[in-house]
Amino acid sequence: MTALHGHARAFAEILTTRSGQHLKDWITATRANDLPGLHTFATGLEKYWDAVVQGLTTCWNSGPVEGRVDHIKMIKRQMFGRAKLPLLRKRVLLTATRPPAQSVTAGQVR
Repeated sequence: MTALHGHARAFAEILTTRSGQHLKDWITATRANDLPGLHTFATGLEKYWDAVVQGLTTCWNSGPVEGRVDHIKMIKRQMFGRAKLPLLRKRVLLTATRPPAQSVTAGQVR
């Protein structure tokens, strides 16, 4: 159990410090222990090696795009069974041009 804990902490360190160059050493260390779950995880990382290393070293992410996709899916769920594609398209385009709503505090007047 302590080996698993150590490997998990080491991987978390790689994630938080964005030091993807140390990933190969981490995989080698995990293969030295008899932890089949980590072996499977390491094999999955190696399958998409270039993408994983880029994701662990660069500061770029797809957060804004994923947020927009989630917003579109929410609108689609709200309209399920109520309207057809033209209205859905209009709602998506309308919300895309509007700035995000700002919260109003108790003493604030617009």
